[in-house]
Amino acid sequence: MELRILKYFLEAAREGSITKAALKIHITQPTLSRQIAQLESELGKKLYTRENYGIKLTQEGLLLKKRAEEILELEEKTINEIMNQENNLAGIIYIGAGETAGIKYICRVLKILHEKYNSIKYRMISADAEDVSYKLDKGLIDFGLFVGKVNLNKYNCLALPYSDIWGALVRKDDQLAEKNFITPEDLKGRELLFSHQAKSQGEFSEWLKFPIEDLNIAGTHNLAFNASIMVREGLGILITIENIINTGSESNLKFIPLKPEIKANLNLAWKKEAVLSKAAKKFLEYLRCRQLF
Repeated sequence: MELRILKYFLEAAREGSITKAALKIHITQPTLSRQIAQLESELGKKLYTRENYGIKLTQEGLLLKKRAEEILELEEKTINEIMNQENNLAGIIYIGAGETAGIKYICRVLKILHEKYNSIKYRMISADAEDVSYKLDKGLIDFGLFVGKVNLNKYNCLALPYSDIWGALVRKDDQLAEKNFITPEDLKGRELLFSHQAKSQGEFSEWLKFPIEDLNIAGTHNLAFNASIMVREGLGILITIENIINTGSESNLKFIPLKPEIKANLNLAWKKEAVLSKAAKKFLEYLRCRQLF
């Protein structure tokens, strides 16, 4: 399977059209069709079906699209690292992170590092813990920033000096907005919105004192900003962490901490057997210098 043909297939998958993809990558439509047909023959699977205005990926095509994105991202990362081996300090640092205000510690180090070594760049990927762990395991990122109670035994870890506070995001006209804290009883019977991570983390289940299945979980999300709009539009109460959604005077939302308090610690992790680039090693060195915080 050639990387060149994978790139062709991925372009067609993203465009949803053989014709548009061919124009974009500057080859003829018949040539692109033949290349993808060769890929289908190699795999023994149909990757797409034709529709009136383009193509629709089959299940096998959708799987190949996901894997092709990972393969080509890893190719880019590998080339970048090899090309910069002889350079004193250059390259891209890849970081996956959950949503947290504690990302400021990462940003402070990146700023200092970039000011001193302007050939060092960075790529931040926002994702939940499951996706961050997956990308770490596949070598698609150098570091993963994890929020809360997550099993990190297979990684090297560095604890950051910050803890997130869990709470409920409600509309200011909600009756719960009059409270200074939220108890498990307050959530009974209410329509709730959870991130996949919050729903699966043990600390919330321990705090709840009763099965999470007894709650009315109206919806889930992977981006807190989008979920906050759901709250604003009256779709439910969001269980989230503090300081990632604006709740100032101009907002109609209020954050109320849980009681008993739940704190989520932050850990930066990287693979134990990983061969870090010079730029990634320097980033880790700077991050370990607590005086920077």
